[in-house]
Amino acid sequence: QVQLVESGGGLVQPGGSLRLSCAASGFTFRSYAMNWYHQAPGKQRELVATISSGGSTNYADSVKGRFTISRDNAKTTVYLQMNGLKPEDTAVYYCNVKFGLRSSWGQGTQVTVSS
Repeated sequence: QVQLVESGGGLVQPGGSLRLSCAASGFTFRSYAMNWYHQAPGKQRELVATISSGGSTNYADSVKGRFTISRDNAKTTVYLQMNGLKPEDTAVYYCNVKFGLRSSWGQGTQVTVSS
């Protein structure tokens, strides 16, 4: 079955960096777009970044120029490099893949940006 396992979250000071990883299994990774979402306390889950199977990327306006999504098809892993972190980036970050109308999610990794 599909498995998505996120890692790399933690506590970081404003202006700092983190790199999130999502190890995927159970499907043909190279054939699917991969997404990162985040969900802050009391807010809806929001799309942060997408990378297509061909490597094209899209970002939410709030993270453009600060975050970079990438993928390693040989390792079936998608990454989210987060630089210039702000307190408002504090959230649980989720990896996601869509199969038509069906979505699979990881368990999430907490990112806290605070001094």
